[in-house]
Amino acid sequence: MCNSSYRVLEYCAAEEAVSPLGPEARKECLTAEAALAQSPLLRCKCHRGNRREEHCLTVYWTVRFSNSYYELESSPYEDLETDQMWAIQNSRLAAIVSGSSIVTEWDNPCLEAAQACGLYEKCGNLRSEYVLACTKRVSGTDTCNRQKCHKALRRFLDRVPEEYSFAVLFCQCSNALCGERRRMAIVPSCSFEEKEKPNCLYLQQICLKDELCKSRLADFHSKCQPSPISTTGCLRENGAACLKSYSGLIGTIMTPNYQSNSSSEVSQWCSCEGSGNKQQECDKILTMFTQNICLVNSIGALTSTAQYALEGTQPSVRPSQHYQHDDGNAIVEIGKVDKREGNQGSFEGIQLISEKATVSNVQSGAGQLWLSGTLVLCTLLLQGALLLLWL
Repeated sequence: MCNSSYRVLEYCAAEEAVSPLGPEARKECLTAEAALAQSPLLRCKCHRGNRREEHCLTVYWTVRFSNSYYELESSPYEDLETDQMWAIQNSRLAAIVSGSSIVTEWDNPCLEAAQACGLYEKCGNLRSEYVLACTKRVSGTDTCNRQKCHKALRRFLDRVPEEYSFAVLFCQCSNALCGERRRMAIVPSCSFEEKEKPNCLYLQQICLKDELCKSRLADFHSKCQPSPISTTGCLRENGAACLKSYSGLIGTIMTPNYQSNSSSEVSQWCSCEGSGNKQQECDKILTMFTQNICLVNSIGALTSTAQYALEGTQPSVRPSQHYQHDDGNAIVEIGKVDKREGNQGSFEGIQLISEKATVSNVQSGAGQLWLSGTLVLCTLLLQGALLLLWL
């Protein structure tokens, strides 16, 4: 019974994605949905970043056929116990943002966070992966492959511990150079911006037709729901969960980013011009970022808690094989990485301070070291052979 009802709903969901169902077909679908009312399928949740995440999300939305298009107030993802981990990660994040073990010539916490990411192998590797994916141009065009860029960004944010990824995303800035690096962290020309801003309603409509995007958006609505009477500004009183859900939107069509290099205000790349009688509905999409007290307070609490935790904290980083020490004078265009890959574009046309944590230069250095070691070994063996002959 359960299996047959679920198969009917699979068919219903597939047909509804193409065009609205007729009255008789919809009635049959609702009957199948009602048959699953007591099924464990209605209580299951998914893990973000899991290998089978998208399959799990398909199941989640299929059994909610009748309201799957509009149900954004409950998250399809499991609630994780974040309070204890948040305290631990804030301590580590504070050490990373402080840059206490990295000497630079600039007052630039975002540079220090990026360098710390380069020290940790997984973070450095996945960051290099998304930078390359988001800067590489499609052959014969002047545009990137946004789908590959988004996928690489999601991999980075789903697999790198928050003390590293959050340090890159939410580093606290006091000058435009730092703010620009923070704004450019997700390669906005590929992952975020378009030539013209689309209407926010159109953007959300596309998102709701994609199960992954819809799920990340529902998670954000659930975890970052504001409340004017709560102490944190969040209905759920959990800023860590809010920031986790915010980062989950990066790498979808609803990707948010900083509005400028002079503030920490974030928004989406869309507008509400020409919304007609749906102006209020459109404004609501924009203000869930620009006027969301839960999100604003969560970002503020992250940086202030990190500052408070700085005293007596040492960086907890593991050296990466893909990192070389930066002497503080490495201002490099990531466009140079593009040329090495056969690309012509630069990283937003802005000179960014490189951590020199690329795979190629380390492999080159490792190759030279191996060659030198081989020559020394051959020399010693030759000397030993000559000595035997002499004796």
